[in-house]
Amino acid sequence: MTTDNQQRPRLRRSSDDRMIGGVCGGVAEFFGLDVSLVRLATLLLILFGGLSLWVYILLWIIVPKSPSHPKPVK
Repeated sequence: MTTDNQQRPRLRRSSDDRMIGGVCGGVAEFFGLDVSLVRLATLLLILFGGLSLWVYILLWIIVPKSPSHPKPVK
């Protein structure tokens, strides 16, 4: 159970750690995993039929994008 001080993490597409749509980066942030492992698992599941490419595209459309963090000025 969460208290008022703690908020549950929300699944969002990553705006910082993205290759295509930020879905794998967002899933990695949500579960606290390394994004490379999530990308590798996604690729293997798509190639060997466990996950359809349509699921990735659907998540890309449905999952909201996280707010981008401003880049530091040099």
